Amino acid sequence: MLVLTRKPRQQIMIGDNIVINVVEVQGENVRIAIDAPRDIKIYRGEIYRSIQEENQKAAQKADVDLHDALPGKGISESEIKEKPDA
Repeated sequence: MLVLTRKPRQQIMIGDNIVINVVEVQGENVRIAIDAPRDIKIYRGEIYRSIQEENQKAAQKADVDLHDALPGKGISESEIKEKPDA
């Protein structure tokens, strides 16, 4: 981890296309502006962690009986195949 000291209106460059601008410092709060290409996703740390947690929950195996999810619940697959198209 790189730790830098910056004053308002100073910048930090990340590669050739990301610029971090220190906008203002008020007590313990630091306002920054980030200039980056549109394809770079930028999240606050707590938001990113929340997204990761939700993605992990969604990826866990769901306890679902797929037969119950079929249209015409309670009808066997062979009965569904035998029905003429309406």
